[in-house]
Amino acid sequence: MLKIQNYLDGALSDAIDNQIIDNFNPSKGVVYGSIPNSNEKDVEKAVKSAEEAFPEWGVLNNEKRFKIMNRIAELIDANRDELAKAESMDQGKPLWLAKNEMIRAAQNMRFFATAAMQYASDSHIMPGHAINYTQRHPLGVVACISPWNLPLYLFTWKIAPALATGNCVIAKPSEITPATAFLFSKLCIEAGLPKGVLNILHGTGPSVGGVLVAHPRVKAISFTGGTNTGRHIASVAAPMFKKLSLELGGKNPNIIFDDADLDKAIATTVNSSFMNQGEICLCGSRIYVHRKVYDQIKQRFVEEVSKLKIGDPLNDQTKVGAIVSKPHFDKILGYIDLAKQEGATILTGGHAVTVNGLESGWYIAPTILEGLGKNSVCNLEEIFGPVVTLTPFDSEEEVLELANSTEYGLAATLWTQNLQRAHRMASKIESGIVWINCWLLRDLRTPFGGMKNSGVGREGGFNAMNFFTEQQNVCVKL
Repeated sequence: MLKIQNYLDGALSDAIDNQIIDNFNPSKGVVYGSIPNSNEKDVEKAVKSAEEAFPEWGVLNNEKRFKIMNRIAELIDANRDELAKAESMDQGKPLWLAKNEMIRAAQNMRFFATAAMQYASDSHIMPGHAINYTQRHPLGVVACISPWNLPLYLFTWKIAPALATGNCVIAKPSEITPATAFLFSKLCIEAGLPKGVLNILHGTGPSVGGVLVAHPRVKAISFTGGTNTGRHIASVAAPMFKKLSLELGGKNPNIIFDDADLDKAIATTVNSSFMNQGEICLCGSRIYVHRKVYDQIKQRFVEEVSKLKIGDPLNDQTKVGAIVSKPHFDKILGYIDLAKQEGATILTGGHAVTVNGLESGWYIAPTILEGLGKNSVCNLEEIFGPVVTLTPFDSEEEVLELANSTEYGLAATLWTQNLQRAHRMASKIESGIVWINCWLLRDLRTPFGGMKNSGVGREGGFNAMNFFTEQQNVCVKL
């Protein structure tokens, strides 16, 4: 049994009230560990620890900050296999995918560690009158709340820019997938991160996350998760004038024109639909195909998806692992039942899967739905599972209307060889990210975030650094 502990004031410890909650292995559907169920007492201790650490960390030489953060990145690389196995067991994703995500987790730490040494202030001269210069100060104590789908990947994506800009962080990983955050705590201790600079608290959203959001001495909230939770966070934090970064849901369109490289489009669409069991906010869950090639794409797409191996995440041949939790498993199956009621045709999948030797695990076959209108629930709401809809279109105007017909605007994918069309479509799609003839090709310097109900603010590069700092203009009269 894996016993998870908090990382508080530089040491590993149980929750102050010694309360715990169960931690499940989704591939087996059984409890395999325990998590501290922290509360306001633990949050208050973490805030105090962070406040005590801030005066030194906030003014620390950027090169020294870089060395500590880069050392953490090196330790992630050195412990990649152990971290990946823990992530796979905890989240249900295939082990090969978890290994890839550990590379990105190390890159996050290294990228922002380096960025700390490149972060510059501005100056503006008023000839004959004054010099203005702009300083950026760390905020102080900030909270980072990360989701369960890409646990260490998104955990480091949030805390790295906060630490790099001199803030002290209280981080809350999802209580569904706490294992790699716990192992990360040990790496921070080994790297010599000063106590209190990072505190990691485990527990439920209301018992930890909600307390952090409402805490008067926590200056900013960076959250990735569901839109409804983001809406609640904003309702609490905005009246307190906290800085908010909210990366929320997506219902992303994947648009395939008749002049696309169909081989590449199909191969990539299989990945963009079902990677990580569809539990990625960037997955293309609404697939729109030009009518001229619709039947051809449909046949080949169904064939390729039907070949995907569903099974034990620790098996290198597995392409689709387990759903992260029993409630989410039930939710996805509920959406599939609703799609049937709405008149959908199930081209493949549409059911739970029993895996030999893992009969109690939570597995769902990759599912393709056809025949749903743009206002159907399964075309409007984020399912966040291995379920996509397939719809034909006849013109740019029609597919633009379809693509923009949801409350979300996170990511979109376009497949076309027509350069003018690609630029024309990209500028009209209501989406924070548009990939043309590719998917999930990420440059960490670029802004990451969504339009409409997909969030507030942008992460990535200096956007993240700016979020975690307060800007101050100083004017010196000549």
